[in-house]
Amino acid sequence: MTTPASTPTVLLVHGAFADAGSWSGVIEHLQGHGIPVIAPPNPLRGLAADAAYVASVASQIEGPVVLVGHSYGGALITVAGTTENVVGLVYVAAYVLEEGESLGELQGRFPASPLVSNLKEWTYPVPGGDRAVEVTITEDAFPAVFAADVPAETTKVLAAAQRPLAAAAFEETASAAAWRTKPSWAVVATADRAIDPEVERFGAKRAGATIVELEGASHAVAVSRAAEVADVIREAVAATG
Repeated sequence: MTTPASTPTVLLVHGAFADAGSWSGVIEHLQGHGIPVIAPPNPLRGLAADAAYVASVASQIEGPVVLVGHSYGGALITVAGTTENVVGLVYVAAYVLEEGESLGELQGRFPASPLVSNLKEWTYPVPGGDRAVEVTITEDAFPAVFAADVPAETTKVLAAAQRPLAAAAFEETASAAAWRTKPSWAVVATADRAIDPEVERFGAKRAGATIVELEGASHAVAVSRAAEVADVIREAVAATG
């Protein structure tokens, strides 16, 4: 299938407790429709630094870019989306921040999800000899919290391969809100137990996003409902290309 020169490249940003492989099914669907796609690693070290990394990747892509963010990745595309060649934003079971808002502030407006009580703390070295805190989901809680609609054998692998998020990321505030000037779409996972679906709806409505609700979908919606997530991304590509 040939791809028109004006077709935006889709840049997929994974969230916490996952890696770029979580987009595999979505990538397969997009590539099958001739849409160029890239899924770089998300450093998961902090909102400002991670958003700067995503923005850097986007700025080096020739032509227009549609940014897609899952979970914490949604906060990153909100900031990185101000990059000049970004033409659209797609939020997938994601945090949609306002400028000056943190993940903790947005989440704090709603009842805590089961994720909060099932985090395990680790530490890692930082410059100067100090240690910082990072978190993962406890392996026994991971299936129910993150991926309740994913086959058990797959979930065991996902739980073992988690990438931790720096705890400081919850308190950093967004330096921009790209949805104010760029069109946006949002997938709400109605059975999400990592981010309260009401948090996803609130942010998406505030951003004026075109919202698609996937009934019964877990936080790992890009894994369990890859074709439907890809369809929303294709809609964004078609609307911005």
